[in-house]
Amino acid sequence: MHAKVGDRLIMEGVHVGDPKRIGVISEVSHADGTPPYTVKWVDSNRETLVYPGSECHIEQSEQAG
Repeated sequence: MHAKVGDRLIMEGVHVGDPKRIGVISEVSHADGTPPYTVKWVDSNRETLVYPGSECHIEQSEQAG
């Protein structure tokens, strides 16, 4: 998994009825874009350090670079 600041991290629910969580990546720890990522969650406005699992995927931002 590779990401850059501004990309969205989508975390799908792992159990029936679990909500999908969407966050914006605000910091990437490694120059090659690999995890962990600091993510600001849109539902709570909180930032957390995330080591994404198989239930996650990245949506690239439309910003250049």
